[in-house]
Amino acid sequence: MDVKWTLRLFVAALLPMVAPGQEIHRLWLTHQTNDPSRIVLNWQTAEPGNSIVEFGNSETLDQRAASEESVTLHHVEIPLARSDAEYHYRVRTGAGASTVHIFKGYPTNELRVAVVADTGYARGPWGDAVERENPHLLISAGDHVPALHKGQPVPPTDTTAFGELVDKYPRLFASTPWMPLLGNHDRELRPRGPKPPPDPVYDIEATAFRQFFALPGEQWKWYFDLPAFGVRFVALDYSHLSDQGTTWQTCHSPKRGGPQFDWYRELMAGSHQPFVITLNNERNATVRGLEGGEWGRMLAQNSLVITGFGYFAERAEVDGETYYNTSVSGTGTPYPDPKSAVLKSEDNYVLLTFRHEPRQLRVDLKNLQGGVLDTKTFVPRAGSSVD
Repeated sequence: MDVKWTLRLFVAALLPMVAPGQEIHRLWLTHQTNDPSRIVLNWQTAEPGNSIVEFGNSETLDQRAASEESVTLHHVEIPLARSDAEYHYRVRTGAGASTVHIFKGYPTNELRVAVVADTGYARGPWGDAVERENPHLLISAGDHVPALHKGQPVPPTDTTAFGELVDKYPRLFASTPWMPLLGNHDRELRPRGPKPPPDPVYDIEATAFRQFFALPGEQWKWYFDLPAFGVRFVALDYSHLSDQGTTWQTCHSPKRGGPQFDWYRELMAGSHQPFVITLNNERNATVRGLEGGEWGRMLAQNSLVITGFGYFAERAEVDGETYYNTSVSGTGTPYPDPKSAVLKSEDNYVLLTFRHEPRQLRVDLKNLQGGVLDTKTFVPRAGSSVD
């Protein structure tokens, strides 16, 4: 771990708060394009106003980006001109401002990516565990919140639950780029009930999710590349596929001719990166069998696949392809993959460590105390373009 970076975060946490009503404290970082040389600073305010970011590679904050549109959800993109650098920033809306926060630019030698799932059901301090890894990127594989509602139906634009999630780990989200993907609970507008009701339970279009987060493409599905490490991440919109066609339907169709199948097939055909990692929120064995097994054949082109479907830790090996299940609420009933090789009932996350020289990827399944449950090393895919 970078000791200097850890000390800076500790000192930042001790800085005094400004007067009530003046500080902007709900901040998070994302990427809204497939370009790691740009990052989006996001924040939320109670009243609408403009959006100003002051930033730089030192505390002088000598650069500025702004939008005069009056909004409560603020998304401002800034350039990242340097690798292996710290970026300092402050955001402003009207008379309100945040304190100065720090995040890391992407590295050149070793890249650490943490993958979590089911944060909406976490009982342990999953954010503390992730912060100890000092990741350069956080990916969350669905079910960030228990639901958008709290027992009563809410409109599809209600982002309250996502804001409350950010509030639980403000330092983590203000200092680590975050790429979330959808689970069923991230779009649940009303209680599910024992049988499908007359009105849809879930917002398939994930309106609140897309408004709150600034993500690439259509946002409910996306891909993101880090060319320096030869990796492409792909997010699918899969959860509760058995409910397709009912008022319990949670996600977009996986069928041929639908909004995901052709997109994914074309994307994979053009993916020549040494490492390609697809993530989703459905049981991996279920996805592999879709469309007569065609989804399984497409997934087999990946380096590995990660899901946040079940509340357990798992690595499965299927015809030379590796499939992971991860959950920070990992003590639920396990639903093993038919080809399960490692199965643990512990709260867990995945740590991906990419090295530039030699080009390789180590995947660690870890519990929230940092203990390693499983580890495996991957080399570049056959036929990939290494440089």
